[in-house]
Amino acid sequence: MAIQHLSEEQIRTMTVEEKDRWWLENVYQGNVPQMTIRVVVSGFIIGGLLSITNLYVGAKAGWSLGVAITAVIAAFLMFKVLSRIGLGANYHVLESNILQSIACSAGYMNGPLIASMAAYMVVTNTVIPWWQMIMWLIGLAILGVLFAFPLKRRFINDEQLPFPEGRACGVVMDTLHEEDSSKSVLPAKLLVIFGVIAGLLKFGQWHVWHTLLGKVKLGFLGVPEFLDEWYYRLAEKAGWAVPNIMGTPLKELTIRPDLDIAMIGAGGLMGIRTGVSLMIGAVVNYFLLAPIMIGRGDIVSGTSDAGVVTVGFTAIAKWSLWCGVAMMTTASLLAFFAKPQMFVRAFKGLTGGKKKKTEDSIKHIELPLWVSLLGIPIVGVYVVWMAHDFFGVAYWLGAIAIPMVFIFTLIGVNSTALTSITPTGALGKITQLVYGAIAPGNITTNIATAGISAEVAGSASNLIQNIKPGYMLGAKPRLQAIGHVIGAFSGAIFSVAVFYPVFLKGNPGGLITEQYPYPAVTVWKAVAEILTKGLSELPTTAVSAAVIGAVLGVMLEVIRMAAKGKFPFTPVGIGLAFIIPFQICLAMFMGSFAFWVCSKIWPKKDSRMNEVVVQNQEPICAGIIAGAALIGVGVMAIEVFLIR
Repeated sequence: MAIQHLSEEQIRTMTVEEKDRWWLENVYQGNVPQMTIRVVVSGFIIGGLLSITNLYVGAKAGWSLGVAITAVIAAFLMFKVLSRIGLGANYHVLESNILQSIACSAGYMNGPLIASMAAYMVVTNTVIPWWQMIMWLIGLAILGVLFAFPLKRRFINDEQLPFPEGRACGVVMDTLHEEDSSKSVLPAKLLVIFGVIAGLLKFGQWHVWHTLLGKVKLGFLGVPEFLDEWYYRLAEKAGWAVPNIMGTPLKELTIRPDLDIAMIGAGGLMGIRTGVSLMIGAVVNYFLLAPIMIGRGDIVSGTSDAGVVTVGFTAIAKWSLWCGVAMMTTASLLAFFAKPQMFVRAFKGLTGGKKKKTEDSIKHIELPLWVSLLGIPIVGVYVVWMAHDFFGVAYWLGAIAIPMVFIFTLIGVNSTALTSITPTGALGKITQLVYGAIAPGNITTNIATAGISAEVAGSASNLIQNIKPGYMLGAKPRLQAIGHVIGAFSGAIFSVAVFYPVFLKGNPGGLITEQYPYPAVTVWKAVAEILTKGLSELPTTAVSAAVIGAVLGVMLEVIRMAAKGKFPFTPVGIGLAFIIPFQICLAMFMGSFAFWVCSKIWPKKDSRMNEVVVQNQEPICAGIIAGAALIGVGVMAIEVFLIR
């Protein structure tokens, strides 16, 4: 069915009540099946599994990916198969909407495990009990839901803001449920095909699988993790010199071609501009700066028994992160504050002016306002109590974080609505700076309290985007609210069950590794330490690099804004490369480059290859990420629980 929407003139001239009545008469689908038992169960499981993929991606690249479209396509295919074999009725588009609400909530709510709370455990070298972490994650997620839904009326019903990623999800759902089965099944087929291929490749890289193949003389069938392994094996036998830069072996600088399937898929989603930016930053850092600083002794190196210089990612990152963090921070904050109209828009209409009725026609399907008015104080007190009891945060410092959530959510939603980018990173820096001022010297309070404001605001902003497809397709908003709460429990249970034994392993000090660099954790930790310890703790060259990085961040962001989107690089992408190993940067660049090449080779939208590859870039990449990440986490779990 064709999605109906208001024209620009109607959005501008109609009252909120008129828009609501138009929506009820033209879009709302009434009491069709939505929150069915099969959807709740499926959404809980699919959302939980996809939250695990975000644990993997977050450990590698430092951010969470939207899982709504992946969940929609996977569930559609599953129910399509069940329907054809007579085990279920047809799957309604509004059931799909509720399922993506549950899955999206589960996917986004584990952000603290790849950012603030993981940083807290690394800084304090303590393991937060798993049951406390579940309580904390669910509390923050529900608080995000309560902040999100009162703003839905304004941003979606009244202003009809685009929310690009949410709109794309709505279009995908509408397409999947078209009568033309050839169009609806293709994205689902591609997601599954590439998911299976990526999963098999990831399994083929498992060292245990390599060992088993070696025992039966079939080692050549194993998939190499690094594409340069053959050279190093040959060089060792032939006595060749080890490739190096200024005396440091390339392997120790993390300069290796890594066949990381999930990161290749992530690169495909991020696009060529970010991919190229990552490569620029990676080349500057690992080919130039790191070797120089190793030679100066500012990056501490060692020697193996064979006399080979040993460094590794962790030692490099302790120096290079300051340049990268400074560049990302100044660029993010400049972009954040450079648009005063965003702040005007954010607070416009909150006070004063003629009030319009907006509840009469749709109050029977919207989440009642009293739920948030009553729920925010109750859940807010619960979160503040947990911050005090679990992390030793003073009650008054925790209480300040709650109104900050409202302010940051208003600002964050405006960014998400227009660009699909939620500035959680910038919000995190601002909150850490605020708490650095009001609670100086207290690093644990800085991380825990800033985590409340930034994580809840980011979650609320993403959830409002997730409401958009439901509005487009005529779903009941209050059912989506319930779906988001269900997703919070799914994400917390699945994520904690995997994070603690598979990633944390009872050792916070060993969480950040070359294989899993946890960039977001590194940034949170670094900002908190510098706010509490001061610059005197750093080498002089690191301070200089931070200053230069800050200046470059501002300069590049000014150029980017002046070019109005035509500047080919992003300073945030360049800075991010300073806290991610070169090998991961290279894998993400290759993913972005591969799809860019495809778009150039097959530019015509009516060509078959453009339709299959270019137009379905998101399902392909989503399948690659999901397949590789789930198998990657699976083999890690096998090693933890079955192989000692």
